[in-house]
Amino acid sequence: MIEVQGLDATAQAELVRTKQVTPIELLESAIEQIERLNPAVNAVITTMYDEGRAMAAGALPDGPFTGVPFLLKDGGAAGFAGVRASSGSRYLLDYISPVDGELTRRYKAAGLVMCGKTNLPEFGLQPTTEPEAFGPTRNPWNTELSAGGSSGGAAAAVATRMVPMANASDSGGSIRVPASCCGVFGLKPTRLRITSGRRRLGVSMRAALLSENGISISVRDSAVLLDATAGPLPGDAYIAPPPPRPYAHEVGADPGRLRIVFSRETPTGAPLHADCIAAVEDAARLCESLGHHVEEGVPHIQLEKLYAPFAAISSAGVAWDVRNWERLTGIEARPEHFEVETWGMIERGRSSGLSAEALMDSLVAMQDLCDDLAGFLQPWDVWLTPTVGAPPPPLGSFRATVEDPTRGMRASAAFLPFTSFINVTGQPAMSVPLLWNADGVPIGSHFVGRYGDETTLFRLAGQLEAARPWAHRVPPASMIDSHTRA
Repeated sequence: MIEVQGLDATAQAELVRTKQVTPIELLESAIEQIERLNPAVNAVITTMYDEGRAMAAGALPDGPFTGVPFLLKDGGAAGFAGVRASSGSRYLLDYISPVDGELTRRYKAAGLVMCGKTNLPEFGLQPTTEPEAFGPTRNPWNTELSAGGSSGGAAAAVATRMVPMANASDSGGSIRVPASCCGVFGLKPTRLRITSGRRRLGVSMRAALLSENGISISVRDSAVLLDATAGPLPGDAYIAPPPPRPYAHEVGADPGRLRIVFSRETPTGAPLHADCIAAVEDAARLCESLGHHVEEGVPHIQLEKLYAPFAAISSAGVAWDVRNWERLTGIEARPEHFEVETWGMIERGRSSGLSAEALMDSLVAMQDLCDDLAGFLQPWDVWLTPTVGAPPPPLGSFRATVEDPTRGMRASAAFLPFTSFINVTGQPAMSVPLLWNADGVPIGSHFVGRYGDETTLFRLAGQLEAARPWAHRVPPASMIDSHTRA
């Protein structure tokens, strides 16, 4: 068979379309790669080989990715009928999705062949993937480091070329952070560009922060995947403005001379690691060399005013979500079912007694941030920042304890100086793998677009990919194999 590992999803689909390979051949190649590499990185926590083989052997739809193997995140909107959906929690280890989620239905219509589910932190609450239920996902560039989160399993699987792309979701950086840590491409679309498919979750206020999409080797795969899955359901609380034409047409299109503002300081003055400053400076120089107008600037916004409202809404949302799971499963949620930090959020959410007045105050504070950032970005097409505040940290860096149950939250705030509040504003943003540090670890650059304007980001990303390709950069197999032997 033709060597397919390392090809992006678009190229693999073309091989199927021209009958150079069959879907079952692509699937078996992916399964072989998963079986060989997963023991070292722990990216895939539920295999769906039988389901995948049944799909690959059947009558697949004629879609943009017909026959391409694909992985689902084990939480979020991509439930698969008859397969466990744990959300990374001991509480849901035995929960089986009764039906396909709306996003899974759209993946199937695109011709994708699902063959497994990827690891995530419990309920996706941390920027690292180290759930007690399944153990940590390891960074394939250095297996002692975090792969990022919450879509860390997806990013590690794509980085090691188990599959060319994988489902991912983002409510505080969960696509962009692991993409940065693992050296792959990740774009968070505009708020609910893709329906969450979970109408009831809107009651918890968390759906407004969530964006679904994927992590991929190439920019074009991300664009085509978004074309295949974008769109609301009737009754969705938010509907993103439609693009002028399919995103697939934008990759390779001339972005024109963009006005780009870059920041090597955080709005709060919190320190950034030198490697992250170097990455954003390098990206700024690259953009300037491509003919864009680049200037430095930092928004003067009071992020600290957002912390309490964000924490209140998040805790109340987690508490509501767990209460809803209790109704669905009939199982009472108890402390032993959850990690220390998660249970702490549940308790705070249940005991906070968030009044209607306090809720409105929180929503107004979040809207104030939207207004302030919009004012800063008004003269600019794109805002360039580091994706994260430091290189991927050692595993365990975000671990909470009974004595210090909020330790992970505090560490997360320092690690995520930019990504989280972009979920509040709802803008599209992407992490682009342009630089690896002296230790051989990737450091992503974070590009934020105007609300509803993925078009500009895809045009710029395609230009950056052509100027400094990254698809050939694969973690050394010797490093992964040595961890497996150990």
